[in-house]
Amino acid sequence: MEIKKEFKILGWIIAIFLFAFFLPIENERFLTAIDATLDLTRWYAREHVILCLLPAFFIAGVISVFVSQGAVMKYFGAKAKKWVAYTVASVSGTILAVCSCTILPLFSSIHKRGAGLGPAIAFLYSGPAINILAIILTARILGFEMGVARIIGAVVFAIVIGSAMSLIYRKEERAKRAEQMNFPDMPEKRPMWQTSFHFFTLVLILVFANWGAPSSDETTGAWFWIWSNKWLITSFFGLFLIYSLIYILKIKWWHVAIAALATAAAGLLTSSPLVPMVVAIAGLSIITLLDKNDEDNPEWTRSAWDFTKQIMPLLAVGVVTAGFLLGSTHDNVNIPGIIPNDWITALVGGNSVFSNLFASIVGAFMYFATLTEVPILQGLIAAGMGKGPALALLLAGPSLSLPNILVIRGVMGTQKTLVYVALVIVMATISGLIYGGLF
Repeated sequence: MEIKKEFKILGWIIAIFLFAFFLPIENERFLTAIDATLDLTRWYAREHVILCLLPAFFIAGVISVFVSQGAVMKYFGAKAKKWVAYTVASVSGTILAVCSCTILPLFSSIHKRGAGLGPAIAFLYSGPAINILAIILTARILGFEMGVARIIGAVVFAIVIGSAMSLIYRKEERAKRAEQMNFPDMPEKRPMWQTSFHFFTLVLILVFANWGAPSSDETTGAWFWIWSNKWLITSFFGLFLIYSLIYILKIKWWHVAIAALATAAAGLLTSSPLVPMVVAIAGLSIITLLDKNDEDNPEWTRSAWDFTKQIMPLLAVGVVTAGFLLGSTHDNVNIPGIIPNDWITALVGGNSVFSNLFASIVGAFMYFATLTEVPILQGLIAAGMGKGPALALLLAGPSLSLPNILVIRGVMGTQKTLVYVALVIVMATISGLIYGGLF
């Protein structure tokens, strides 16, 4: 056993040495891919983690702690009518406005709480895919028919893929349903409207804090007004959160006041919105962990921390890998990865089975932050991408990514993850072929 351990150490030493020895640092494409990796990692850290992921972890914590298992199973479990479960799951993204990574802690929460595999998968897919902001932006920039095709495809995908997963793993789901049928109906700790108020307040803060900028030539209209005033709107919902913390969670008012004043001071003294968000999250964590009135309050933050530990390392690995292989494309930045962008564009022209399949596979592994898939596709279409492959990428891309796949695997295992990814790719390919044939 000791010799085996020493050989393992020797193997790692040799592997690291060979990696360092043969690093192609004189190769321009390799160096560009390194630049893309670092750029995407920095951008992700600056633009996505603080404003998107950290609030999402707390929202997931609400589901995990404040929403009872009975409430989850009421809408997603064995006792729920299938049409109710799939309807709720398939349209959930209209209020969440999240990307493929931000949906993960929410999916993990309802999955652990006993949601059926089918509705949970429908929720996992629809969260990023049916984002109402992205649908509007798609229709405005890529054309009305593309926007309509995307929303129809997203809802149909969520239901079909969720149903297919439930059917494939029907024995396992049957056993889960039998177990759930014996669960007694547990009374809610607080009225459902209070939990819903707290949950949707956090969701609205997440939505408006991440409201996407309008196109450069748009200086009027509702979209521009909301974007121009998004921090005032976010602050307004912050007042709702203060109310919720004091009157619903029963946290001491002066603890909440100190955290709120610190957040307000950070917002007034700094120009970056990241600083007050960090202060707000830190303050929320401290006042909930110190609370002695209700054991659920510190458990809320501990649950959010558990999701952070589970998901963040896998996301980091996925972002670095995606940046190196596929490059960094955001905010008019286009740094190619080790796989040239020209190759991708050349492979997705026309409306062949291969071009749609290739677009679906690229979309499934490439990372798109919320709304960024639209300008990326705009550039690809201008470079010759067919309309069918464009829709295929739209339906596969926002709901999947390499970081997302790694985390899903940790939640429901390798086999189910591979089946889910395969279903998304096949459905996106078929949809692209149909759309490309019609338009």
